[in-house]
Amino acid sequence: MSMLPPEALGALQGLLVALQSPDNNTRTQAEESLATEWLAQNPEMLLSGLAEQVKGHEDAKIRSFAAVLFRKIATKTINKDGAPCDLFSSLPSDVQLYVRGLMLQSFADEPTSNVRNKIGDATAELARQMFDTEGSWPELLGALFQASKSPDSSHREGAFRIFATTPNIIGKQHADAVRGAFTSGFQDEALTVRISAIEAFSAFFRSVPRDVQKQFWSLLPEILNVLPVLKSQQDSDNLSKILVALIDLADTAPLMFKSLFPQVVKFGISIVQDKDLSDTARQSALELLVTFADNAPNMCKKEPSYAREMVTQCLSLMTDIGADDDDAEEWNESDDLDVDESDMNHVAGEQCMDRLANKLGGDAVLEPTFSWLPRMLSSSAWRDRHAALMAISAISEGCRDQMIGELDKILEMVVPAVRDAHPRVRWAGCNALGQMSTDFAGDMQKKHHHIVMSSIIPVLESPEPRVQSHAAAALVNFCEEAEKEDLVPYLDDLLKRLLALLQSPKRYVQEQALSTIATIADSAEAAFGKYYDTLMPLLINVLTHSDQAKENRLLNAKAMECASLIALAVGKEKLGGDAFQLVNIFARIQQTATDADDPQGSYLLHCWGRMCRTMGDDFLPYLEGVMPPLLQLAGAKADVRLLDDDDQIQQYEQEDGWELVPAGGKYIGIKTSILDDKYLAIELLVTYAQQLEGAFEPYVRRVLTEIAIPGFDFFFNDAVRVASAKLVPQLLNSFKKRYGPQSPELLEIWRPAIEKILSVLGPQDADVAVDTLTEMYQCFYESVEVVGQNSLTPEYMAGFITKVETDLQRYRARVEARLKEAAKDEDDLEDSSELLYAIEDDQVLLSDMNKSFHIIFKNQGASFLPHWERLMPYYDTFISSTDPSQRQWALCIMDDMLEFCGRESYKYQEHFMKPIMVGLEDTMPANRQAAAYGVGMAAKNGGVVYAEFVAACIPKLFQVTQFPQAREDDHVFATENACASIAKILQFNNSRVVEPQMVVTNWVKTLPVVYDEMVAPYAYLFLVQLIEQKNPAVIQNINHVIVSVLEALDSQSITGRNAENVIGAMNALFISAGPQAQQILAQLPIDKQTLARKFFS
Repeated sequence: MSMLPPEALGALQGLLVALQSPDNNTRTQAEESLATEWLAQNPEMLLSGLAEQVKGHEDAKIRSFAAVLFRKIATKTINKDGAPCDLFSSLPSDVQLYVRGLMLQSFADEPTSNVRNKIGDATAELARQMFDTEGSWPELLGALFQASKSPDSSHREGAFRIFATTPNIIGKQHADAVRGAFTSGFQDEALTVRISAIEAFSAFFRSVPRDVQKQFWSLLPEILNVLPVLKSQQDSDNLSKILVALIDLADTAPLMFKSLFPQVVKFGISIVQDKDLSDTARQSALELLVTFADNAPNMCKKEPSYAREMVTQCLSLMTDIGADDDDAEEWNESDDLDVDESDMNHVAGEQCMDRLANKLGGDAVLEPTFSWLPRMLSSSAWRDRHAALMAISAISEGCRDQMIGELDKILEMVVPAVRDAHPRVRWAGCNALGQMSTDFAGDMQKKHHHIVMSSIIPVLESPEPRVQSHAAAALVNFCEEAEKEDLVPYLDDLLKRLLALLQSPKRYVQEQALSTIATIADSAEAAFGKYYDTLMPLLINVLTHSDQAKENRLLNAKAMECASLIALAVGKEKLGGDAFQLVNIFARIQQTATDADDPQGSYLLHCWGRMCRTMGDDFLPYLEGVMPPLLQLAGAKADVRLLDDDDQIQQYEQEDGWELVPAGGKYIGIKTSILDDKYLAIELLVTYAQQLEGAFEPYVRRVLTEIAIPGFDFFFNDAVRVASAKLVPQLLNSFKKRYGPQSPELLEIWRPAIEKILSVLGPQDADVAVDTLTEMYQCFYESVEVVGQNSLTPEYMAGFITKVETDLQRYRARVEARLKEAAKDEDDLEDSSELLYAIEDDQVLLSDMNKSFHIIFKNQGASFLPHWERLMPYYDTFISSTDPSQRQWALCIMDDMLEFCGRESYKYQEHFMKPIMVGLEDTMPANRQAAAYGVGMAAKNGGVVYAEFVAACIPKLFQVTQFPQAREDDHVFATENACASIAKILQFNNSRVVEPQMVVTNWVKTLPVVYDEMVAPYAYLFLVQLIEQKNPAVIQNINHVIVSVLEALDSQSITGRNAENVIGAMNALFISAGPQAQQILAQLPIDKQTLARKFFS
């Protein structure tokens, strides 16, 4: 009995027929009727009627179509009570109950398997909606368990299909029942049921907590038993389905495979080796095996065969390239360099090698790789040689520590390849040199520039355009990390050949040549001026007469990029009048580059920024034309769409510039290209505000209120949030330069800025990335520093402390979680590299918190102390922590308190005096440095109340200067701070110092101070005082004093007036010494005598 009136029922049945009509007009009219008459006016009747047709229509095609249409309509998003929700969930509860009952009954009664699958999909959607709205559907689980035991295999398969799409319907309380259902499914006589059961189990397993997952580990052997049968039958499609399910399990709980891991590796390798299976199946097996490296590297390292077998199979797959194109003619003739080869075997092999190297490291991967490479490089088959070179490219990042000491030998293997007879091998040789230039940046450029440059430069004249272009691209990698002095010897030959490439008939070669020239100019800087008169007129001519045809736009964009980077390299003076010619050309192009897909638009943004940096204030007349499109991009809103239709999802998956994020059974589409452009635009606003300072003032209010402040809340993209945070201090500085510090205009924009900054510290969302949060703290202290004295009200200071408390609580929670992780069995440990990154992120966060305290104490002084007191419990915990980073955090806060609050800090002395004394003996040099600095600040600014304390610290300060390796890189700042702090005690607070003359004599021996420019003046101005007093300690150690002063002057640790005072005192000392002065200087080493003649009269 239908709930629909007879006339409505007839209309709906007619509509279903019309919607499937081959006649376009009939179908269009039916779709309009569906939307306007049914969906808009009678959704309850529509979904009820469709469910009835699914249940009772005699035609299987109509039942199938009704089920598909039902699911599509039920998932449509509507607005209910101001919030989005699924259409079915918005229906009255009695209608929902009626429809769910019909769908369950339909699923049970449907005789046709493919129709039942459609009904199952629709039923699963209803279950998802019930789960999302925290509703209940107790009948469903019972019906599915019943169906999983049905004598009809298609019923059993259908039950597992629903489980797979809505695993959350299985509650913890049904663990035993579901275990039995899955076990039966894995052992089912019907292959389709076994596969559906495995896919359902994978989905279910991901949906339950880790502690529950372990209850199901024992089911793994039953799943694995399915694989040999499929392999023996060469059933690639079903084998791939099972492997994908196993990949999900390995990604979620790799250790469930631990007891069977050797067998899994052996079987997986056998699939990868089997060339009779499809590429999809072989690559799926490879993906399963490398997923273990991603998630359980220790388990993989312990399996003796794993790394060797994986490397061997990857290298084999990497030789599967260039089929039916042995001479590479087709490859070389192709102008499409961006062909998607992600599904190709050779790419799968390369990507796997990269992941293995990064996750297992060189100790595991290097030996098996290089056991093959010599044979492959000497092979007569070009594919072997190509694969060997691509393998070097793939592993160099992950194996950096092990390979960097062997670069000479590796280059001996790679360099001959750029002269190989086969063009694709030469291409791969260039690729390897380029990748190594990036992965071994610094060493490659400084130690091996001759062999690299002399090898790649001739390849620019290869007969094949593809090889020419890639050689030029490799030069980009090398040159962007090179020092200009290492490039200069090669510039003549290099630019001669790159200029020749600009005449290539292949546009992509011209484009790459321009990019390479631009990179060389950027690295060579002023040394590029020699080539300016040749290149810039050529570029200006090209841009003046540029062809704006679509196919030439990227070439024009590269020419603009090249011209602007050359301008930046040679500078304003060399550029001369060409600067104005260039910006006028850019302005003309900007007027025509209006298409959304025109690359000239984004390139222009960078070009304008470079011209601003080059021209300075001369750029101001052009700012009015530059800013409108820039402000439009920077202010762009996120393009976010909720996709609830399979056709929509498929469409957006195929479009460039979109990211799809699963959410509640649907997908959210985010247009990432807009986010990228927005980030770039804000970064350029930072450049303009930074370069133009006060002249940027006309734009500050708009940029601050419409772009920067809203940008903090742009949670779709952390890069936009970070760029916005970098922008705010520059905008404040612009107003400060224009109106002056503490001006009403500056304070007017300060209030909304500081309130927004405070709001993003200690965020409500505990999952905000730590590195992003760190940028927010940097924004805070840079902004406070710009606005200056008394910029923070008591309310702001209190609010800041509240936010810091929240972030410290979360920091401690992360530390505790890491300690728990470290206590696990080695195989259970998470990826060590990720752990190190997390620790480093937290260390940087603590550092930027400290910088914030420093700036507040500097600008607010003792008025900050009542607020800071709230953090005392954290301080007390951190100062005694076994974690040196936490001790450093606490010591640095004490340093700031002593420096900027002076005597008023003494009320907290019981919290820090003993820790500072202990800190002087800390094993971490940075902590000894911080403790020593604090003693010096207590001496200088603390007054008599600290006299006894600082005097008691003197022996320990001397110990710091005598620490092993005291003058080596890691320790020298602690040594120099201890030296300067003793000087501060002796100069400012010596009333309790015992035997001060002996201390002075010993102190002179702790010089020099040549690295720490902040404390060096205190040491040397005290030395000046001793010289003027004719203190015997100076005369007794005259050679050491002279050398120490010369080293400080030469290193410029003392400059300006301080240096003049020291030089004056030393000259006076030499005059008073008379002829003996020359004898003293003559005793110095030759290099010090040269310095003495330079600095002393």
